[in-house]
Amino acid sequence: MAPPSIDELAAVAAALAAPGKGLLASDESTGTIGKRLEKGGIENTAENRRAYRELLYTAPGIGGAFSGVIMFKETLGQCASDGTPFVEVLRRAGVMAGIKVDEGLVPLEGGEEGETSTRGLETLEAACRQYVAQGARFAKWRAALRVEEGRCPSDLAVKVNAEQLAEYAAICQAAGLVPIVEPELLIDGPHSAETFAAASEKAIAACVAALWRRGVALEACLLKPQMVVQGTECSAPRAAPEQVAAATLRVMRRVVPPAVAGIMFLSGGQTEEEATRNLDAINKLAKEEGRAPWSLSFSFGRGLQASVLKIWSNAPPSRASEARAMAGALAEANAAAARGEFAGRHPSVTSAPGATLHETWRGWRTDVDPAAAPPPAPALALAGV
Repeated sequence: MAPPSIDELAAVAAALAAPGKGLLASDESTGTIGKRLEKGGIENTAENRRAYRELLYTAPGIGGAFSGVIMFKETLGQCASDGTPFVEVLRRAGVMAGIKVDEGLVPLEGGEEGETSTRGLETLEAACRQYVAQGARFAKWRAALRVEEGRCPSDLAVKVNAEQLAEYAAICQAAGLVPIVEPELLIDGPHSAETFAAASEKAIAACVAALWRRGVALEACLLKPQMVVQGTECSAPRAAPEQVAAATLRVMRRVVPPAVAGIMFLSGGQTEEEATRNLDAINKLAKEEGRAPWSLSFSFGRGLQASVLKIWSNAPPSRASEARAMAGALAEANAAAARGEFAGRHPSVTSAPGATLHETWRGWRTDVDPAAAPPPAPALALAGV
């Protein structure tokens, strides 16, 4: 069977970016979800991972809040407790299945300390064919870029990661998958919101240029950036949602072409409540100004899961229904924010003053045993792609 045409992929992208709907990012690798499970006293086993994802995928009302769910390759092949494949569980709810296709971060040869590129291009074409056969409709590839005043992201890191994202997107479209392009700028460090905004412009503009060079159809892809926020160690007071909204929209208008189907923001270590209120402010401002040619929605992981996992962790089976209800409440809150209509109390139980969902392992850790680390990416070979 021939892969979908660009027009068909554009229709899928438009459906994923449907007004008032967003994406649940449940594509954590076995190691990442394991850290979160074990933090709550839950053993990192395949069955526990499956049971936790089933709770998320069967939450009430997800069909009205989510257009798609990003899955890890293990989860794509798993089933609900009644034997129904997860892909089918989601399809019955009106939700499309997506798949994380990158193989994680590696140190960037020639880059600044801690800079990375992403693995997985060598086997991506064959993997995409397999994922399509398993029912995936879209894909995600994550690049991670450090932000440091006057130093990071380096020109090399921006170029290499932009080229990798563009090559991934081209391979996905050829295979029949809508690509989500994720140049994540990490919030680690003391940088200001102004520094973060400049780095965001630089990274996203490079990605757009690389997509053009690769011939990627922008109407058949989605962008997954971070909102413009200051670093976790910044001494300035936390920006109000209205400030985050103004800074974020300014960057997006400068560098994201109108042809892009949708902008699906990541939560990136913000608390659940911060992520929701910032998204709501972005959409309120966009509606007030009437100058946003794309859907402005969410592709949240921790921002949709932290409270669910807290309730489910170390809890008797009878609390599974409570955790499932929390998953539905968080989905509903963010769907409202994607319409600019969120109001009232946030359902989160993890957003107390001073709380954080920041995870230090989201970038490349310098304390990794070199003997156990994957080899660095050959930056020079990629720079001329």
